[in-house]
Amino acid sequence: MCGIVGYVGARHAVPILLEGLERLEYRGYDSAGVAVQNGAGLVVAKLAGRVQGLRDRLTLAPIAGTSGIAHTRWATHGAPTERNAHPHTDCTGRIALVHNGIVENAGPLRTALEHDGHRFTTETDTEVLAHLIEAASGPTLEARVAAALGRVEGTYGLAVIAADEPDKIVVARQGSPVLVGVGDEEFFVASDASAILARTRSVIYLEDGDIAVLTPSACAVLDEEFHVQVRAIDDIAWDLEAAELGGYPTFMLKEICEQPETIRGTLRGRLLYETGTARVDGLNVAPDACREIRRIVIVGCGTSWHAGLVGRHLIEDLAGIPVGVEYASEYRYRRHIDVPGTLTVAISQSGETADTLEAMRSARAAGSPVVGIVNVVGSTIAREAHGGIYLHAGPEVGVASTKAFTSQIVALILFGLYVGRHRGLTLEQGQAVSCALAGLPSLVARTLELEPEVQSLAERYANERNFLYLGRGVNFPVALEGALKLKEISYIHAEGYPAAEMKHGPIALIDQDMPVVFVAPKDEVYAKVLSNMQEVKARGGRIIAVATQGNGDLRQLVDHELRVPAAAPWLSPIITTIPLQLLAYHIAALRGCDVDRPRNLAKSVTVE
Repeated sequence: MCGIVGYVGARHAVPILLEGLERLEYRGYDSAGVAVQNGAGLVVAKLAGRVQGLRDRLTLAPIAGTSGIAHTRWATHGAPTERNAHPHTDCTGRIALVHNGIVENAGPLRTALEHDGHRFTTETDTEVLAHLIEAASGPTLEARVAAALGRVEGTYGLAVIAADEPDKIVVARQGSPVLVGVGDEEFFVASDASAILARTRSVIYLEDGDIAVLTPSACAVLDEEFHVQVRAIDDIAWDLEAAELGGYPTFMLKEICEQPETIRGTLRGRLLYETGTARVDGLNVAPDACREIRRIVIVGCGTSWHAGLVGRHLIEDLAGIPVGVEYASEYRYRRHIDVPGTLTVAISQSGETADTLEAMRSARAAGSPVVGIVNVVGSTIAREAHGGIYLHAGPEVGVASTKAFTSQIVALILFGLYVGRHRGLTLEQGQAVSCALAGLPSLVARTLELEPEVQSLAERYANERNFLYLGRGVNFPVALEGALKLKEISYIHAEGYPAAEMKHGPIALIDQDMPVVFVAPKDEVYAKVLSNMQEVKARGGRIIAVATQGNGDLRQLVDHELRVPAAAPWLSPIITTIPLQLLAYHIAALRGCDVDRPRNLAKSVTVE
């Protein structure tokens, strides 16, 4: 979940490292640091806090050097203190490294190293790696790194420098993403391409087990047995402007407002109106294979899991296939039964979510083909899946996912449409779905016009301590997602429930101090939702309703209503979630919260 940057070349390293860290700060912002080879040795500067604080410190006390590594941290082992910040060094201060991931056997390794006389100064698992490299034998830094990693259990994305081998960075990957940027007589290291996009668009995605040796003139990728590996150089398609604020006060608000265009990007070139189907060439599921599917299992975490819950309704309706939705973090630890005809769908914005990646691997080991729905081209899930659908939503920098969620739902509709047309969905039904999807971006744009109303509503509720979100059917996951957004960025306790389940326990909480948000578009369960509203009103609860334009007057029943454009029922989760994103955003902003970097969270969860 942390951010790694590295540089080796002819230019001053520190400005490049800091620039990269600032672009990666959404991946972790507890602490930050750099280590630079200055010609005589290594100089390390780090602190607890944001990258701007590190920049201020290095402005007052500059460090010269043309190669170095840097890190911005999301704490796993050890509190977010300056002492625990990366980079970490060995006993001599001649080796420094930065690390993403978790060393699962850090305890026994630490004990053994201390027995051999090594002195530890931090609480982190990462420091073990520095001492292992110090203790390892080998003629080169890369040989010592390889020997040290042979003793490690766990995951790592790693960048190492040594005072005794100037102008060299050794990079290693196992389960945690890291890539190499290719320049002109210079190379870059990053855990996310956005960190180096201002410097190069050419990248090499490392695979698990790879060790890369970087000098200003060459990049050699080696496997665990030190055989040279050929790795393709890929070009990054999106522009740097996509990762800039562009006049918005925050990335989250920018990404909420981008949704008409990001949904258009997910749909672009994929709707085939004449045949009423979708073009998803990368899915690698042939028509005959569609007809052989007997069960679909969707795995994901957090917002992606919510998208999967929406997708269950949509795929079952369009394709007539039973769909299960599993928390990826729980799925991998269950017994997996090889059920013939099972297809697994892994959903992850980053394509690097550790739990989802391991769930995908578990499903594959149990005999299931796996397809991925991801936003990041070249990510691990994209590479390891049998096929999949890219969202093409552009970089999502805000930690709380917004545009990726709606694009994930769109991708699941495309998937359901494609499979459904090979399993009995008629031409007319497919054409109706295609036409409705084509009009979706304009519906989203109209929904965003509610922002002034939502902002006014937020002013009334910004000081509440609890919220309850309720929905039914395909809109129950929207209630879950609305509650998640609020708690993530405003730190207000919020829970999502199926509206009918409210009376099986949560109704005990309802009084005038418990705002209740109903997701209530016009659909087949609308009358049932109105009955649930009556139950809340009878107990003094205050009701906020997200309803559809033209579906009746609710003023006698609810305290506040937000009217979204009418849409096909299976599109309503995309439309109804947008006011809830805006509500969470404006409440958090009014409370003075850092909406782009909420406490204790990071964007890409690459540890279990």
